[in-house]
Amino acid sequence: MPGSVKPGGSVMSGSVPAAIPLTTADGAPVVVRRSARRRRTVAAFWEDGTAVVAIPASFSRAQEREWVHRMLEKLRRQGDRAARGSGRRRPRSDADLAAHAADLSAKYLGGRAVPSSVRWVTNQNSRWGSATPSEGTIRLSAKLQPMPQWVIDYVLLHELAHLLVAGHDAAFWRLLTAYPQTERAKAFLEGVSFATSRGLAPDGGYDEAPDGTEIPAGAH
Repeated sequence: MPGSVKPGGSVMSGSVPAAIPLTTADGAPVVVRRSARRRRTVAAFWEDGTAVVAIPASFSRAQEREWVHRMLEKLRRQGDRAARGSGRRRPRSDADLAAHAADLSAKYLGGRAVPSSVRWVTNQNSRWGSATPSEGTIRLSAKLQPMPQWVIDYVLLHELAHLLVAGHDAAFWRLLTAYPQTERAKAFLEGVSFATSRGLAPDGGYDEAPDGTEIPAGAH
């Protein structure tokens, strides 16, 4: 998981300095969001592969720097705990995702689902994942990245199963019975969809998601 922020700096473009984009130690982009609605809390969460730190609009630049580093460190530690619990790091890159898909296929589908490519995409707004059986390709929405690993695994297995059975008939669902989190993951995603459709998800939807963290700005 991404950890501390790389040392910042600036480069000259003519006579105007251009700030180097803020990234984590693993190279993931970092976005700082100032919110007038926030008074005493700071949040950090993953959104479409970007580490987002939400701070009160009243913060000074010094406070911003302090809390960006602090919250990204909390995300790093949380990611380390998740990795230890699962025995592997979360699949952030397309290569990681493809390797994880192969592991899941071997464990739950007898290795019969062999995709030609597996990748994260940012242009799927109404679906968590999609598969094209004729081409053997699988695409997962980047909106899944902040969610628990067992939810990502369910969506990935769902699409792997579609490489074997195109429809959603009984034969398809039998392929997913071996995965113990199927019903739990389906309920989780239904809850996310319900909340999102009613505008109940604050600051992009994952301010308080399982893969994020929020603490009072005055806490140490």
